Amino acid sequence: MQPTLVTWALVIFGAVTLAPIFWVQLAMLIKPHSQKTRDMIVAKGEDWRNETHFNLALGGAWADWLLQLPLAVSGSIGVLLGHAWGYVLWGAAGSIALYINIILWFTEKKYVYPSRGPVVYFTYYWGFFVSWGALALAYSVMRISGIEF
Repeated sequence: MQPTLVTWALVIFGAVTLAPIFWVQLAMLIKPHSQKTRDMIVAKGEDWRNETHFNLALGGAWADWLLQLPLAVSGSIGVLLGHAWGYVLWGAAGSIALYINIILWFTEKKYVYPSRGPVVYFTYYWGFFVSWGALALAYSVMRISGIEF
């Protein structure tokens, strides 16, 4: 299960996709009520829509740092070392990225799309996370099944 060029490409794509959100989530954990945090998560100069919106963002930040980040980082290390456990962890990280972003498509599009614009929204916010999640999950299943490319 030695890493291939596809493995390296997906690791790099995952790092580029996930690093900014982990940075933003760290701001949410450290200073959840600051305007800078709201600017990054909600929109520049905007406030939380309500307490549920704030709590969802805070819960997402905790979930990312307690679950998604360890799975993505340890999974990436494992796949680069060529271990099956790396693909299992990576597949789990990919499925979380896919799952939460499908939910956010329905709950956040109305608010995020106008503040970020169509190019950023459909490439980074929607496209990159869903693409990386689906590709990491599918690639992990294939590699564990013995398919190499």
